Amino acid sequence: MAKAKLSESLLNFEVWQAGAMDQQWPSSLFDVGCTACPRLAEFHESNRKLLPGHFNAPVPPFGDVNAELLIVGLAPGLNGANRTGRPFTGDFCGELLYSTLNKFGFANRPVSVAVGDGFALSNARVSNAVKCVPPQNKPLPSEITICNSFLTNEFALHPPKAVLALGLVAHQAVLKSAGQRQSAFKFGHAAQHDLGKFRLFDSYHVSRYNTQTGRLTTPMFERVLSDIQEFLKA
Repeated sequence: MAKAKLSESLLNFEVWQAGAMDQQWPSSLFDVGCTACPRLAEFHESNRKLLPGHFNAPVPPFGDVNAELLIVGLAPGLNGANRTGRPFTGDFCGELLYSTLNKFGFANRPVSVAVGDGFALSNARVSNAVKCVPPQNKPLPSEITICNSFLTNEFALHPPKAVLALGLVAHQAVLKSAGQRQSAFKFGHAAQHDLGKFRLFDSYHVSRYNTQTGRLTTPMFERVLSDIQEFLKA
């Protein structure tokens, strides 16, 4: 990914070194030094000063390289994945996700703590529509579009059989990567869409807001994982 023209505050970006990562990926699929979105790059730079113990960089995919199941989220949380360097790790969002993956045999334990903790996924991989933490957890449409090339390449290099989209933005990003019309596949919790090369499963996002308000309950999320498990076994 080409680097955009940055402000004077980012002139020292090259001297920054990324923290530990679980695994390495081809640059076409993930670039820890990407600054293609100036607003997000600026946010990382400011957080490196405010939160020096955080990962503060694009967060890589995590899990089985040849997984049949790809889970796509929105973006890293400021004090979650942006802190630990692993998707859905370090804040509330990962609790329901990883405990459920463990229950259905996709993870070796129910809790993901940090890079190097021995936690592993089996036949599953987690990625995000936007690899960088956005201010107020709200990526701009242009940032989603720019980052979509990474997701598109992930599909090409490591094609899944099933994709779980966590929320509307992830659903739209998956459709864009697959070259499908948005209007042809409406998002809905527990909805399934046959996209030819893979089947897309939808779920409300595993956010604290959704779970605390009852919009997404544990049985609702487990139903989606059960559907995916049955599909992969067929």
